[in-house]
Amino acid sequence: MSTHPTVLDVTDRIRERSQGPRSAYLRRLAEIRNRDRGSDRMGCANVAHAVAGIPANDKFKVVTERAPNIGIVTAYNDMLSAHAPYQGYPDIIKQEARSLGATAQVAGGVPAMCDGVTQGTPGMELSLFSRDVIAMGTAIALTHDMFDGALLLGVCDKIVPGLLIGALHFGHLPTVFVPAGPMPSGLSNNEKSKVREQAAQGLVGRQGLLDAEMAAYHTMGTCTFYGTANSNQMLLEAMGLHVPGTAFIQPGDAMRETLTREAVRTLLGRAGEAKFSCPPIGEMVDERCIVNAMVALLATGGSTNHLIHWVAVARSAGIVIDWDDFSRLSDVIPLLTRVYPNGSADVNAFQAAGGPGFVIGELLDAGLMHADVLTVRAGGIREFANIPSLAQDKRLAWTSAAPSKDEAVARPVENPFSATGGLKLLNGNLGRSVIKVSSVPDDRHVIEAPARVFDSQAALHQAFTAGELERDVVCVVRWQGPQANGMPELHKLTPPLSVLQGKGFRVALVTDGRMSGASGKVPAAIHVSPEAAAGGPLAKVRDGDVVRLDAVAGTLAVLVPDDEWAEREIAKLPEAQRIADSHGLGRELFAGMRRNALTAEEGACSWL
Repeated sequence: MSTHPTVLDVTDRIRERSQGPRSAYLRRLAEIRNRDRGSDRMGCANVAHAVAGIPANDKFKVVTERAPNIGIVTAYNDMLSAHAPYQGYPDIIKQEARSLGATAQVAGGVPAMCDGVTQGTPGMELSLFSRDVIAMGTAIALTHDMFDGALLLGVCDKIVPGLLIGALHFGHLPTVFVPAGPMPSGLSNNEKSKVREQAAQGLVGRQGLLDAEMAAYHTMGTCTFYGTANSNQMLLEAMGLHVPGTAFIQPGDAMRETLTREAVRTLLGRAGEAKFSCPPIGEMVDERCIVNAMVALLATGGSTNHLIHWVAVARSAGIVIDWDDFSRLSDVIPLLTRVYPNGSADVNAFQAAGGPGFVIGELLDAGLMHADVLTVRAGGIREFANIPSLAQDKRLAWTSAAPSKDEAVARPVENPFSATGGLKLLNGNLGRSVIKVSSVPDDRHVIEAPARVFDSQAALHQAFTAGELERDVVCVVRWQGPQANGMPELHKLTPPLSVLQGKGFRVALVTDGRMSGASGKVPAAIHVSPEAAAGGPLAKVRDGDVVRLDAVAGTLAVLVPDDEWAEREIAKLPEAQRIADSHGLGRELFAGMRRNALTAEEGACSWL
């Protein structure tokens, strides 16, 4: 099947736009790959320090036998249910490496915060920039420069993008990501959301809400909705950076340890050959690979956070993408899955229906993904259309993930849930923003109503509790961008806005903040750029202005005469709020990142 012309055209435009930075990136990779291996190149004291803490046999392998040495970068902690399984992974990896004549060292750990724990608290204002801290931590770990390849252990929201950004700055290394899988299904996401809406109305008390949340988030593994963490895993599969089919195998599954060992074998198939004879990650992640990730995101209705994160990931490989690229692809990429919040199924049901392998196979067969890309496996991206299992001899076997086992969850290209990817780029006198319409009812794709302007999410909650929003309303929440307060996710706004919508009011959210993969059924124009703190037009909106959000036409505008709008004064971030948002819980330490952050469409990068 030939590649779809729009996919080719978008890829060509990205390649042309990226020619300068991508060429410079590849030149740097070529220079660093021509060096001698670490223990031969580095000084004797450097080498001695590097191997001082490992067993004598491993020292001998690294220094004398010149065996491949794997650097492990881990985001383990047991604050994140998704990362708790990683505790024992380094020992498994080291054991498997030794059995294959290689060695492995934990090069370093990176921080990993749980957005679920910090949601709606001041700590959430560190979340976005934790991605860049993780990238820096990955760089610090790999800067020991004694490694022939790397295994990266991480799952959740900012962790995978951060690890990937860091790894791409060490793009000369063959690299494999190692997932840990989702938690078994507990209280369904739909039931959990109902209880949250009841709590927002005062119909359920704290104990009832806590019981529901504890039943939903109940053991080790990733949260079961299709938010940013699970979107990460889908994208890594589409980029060919996992062992095929590993994303959604649960932590307690008997296959999990075998798949982790397979990650070591996959990496050593690269690092153990003649010096760098197989593609390092910086060569694998090219324009086609990035487009494949974008396509997979759209085909599954994934997290809007990746309109920020994957822009930053691409920049790390010298590739420049923007929201127009996502929008053009969305026009031709069909929506193939319904996974909460875009449906009632969770990721375990998605996996049972065929999971990432089914989606990738469908997209490849339809010419909607590039088939001629490099991956961590010799068989290329076609291997990722399969699903793994354990044979009777306990060895891994892969079979086709097609056909779908449940077309209420995953459908073929010829019978999609929607002909488009459900992502819309909005332009107008309020700036550029995005909306995910895949979970929004069709009759809510156009909202026109008077604005109510809020300077914080807490202010919106107060207005809701006081009954001030019982009407058609577009809630404008500003000062939520990267430069203002670090661009926290605004999940706490979903229950009250859903309640208002459920009462029949026409409601929308417009914000320079984030909502992520947990966005609900309320239309939300998010990531508005330029943000209010940078003098963006959200800073001009006043209570009562009529705002029109039109996801059909792709517009976001305040219906104010042009001359009046041009002359209107731009509000300033209140000094008291600026001070409050920049102090406490470590927020002072991130002042430089807020000051240097690029726009959301530019990946909110703090290092460029």
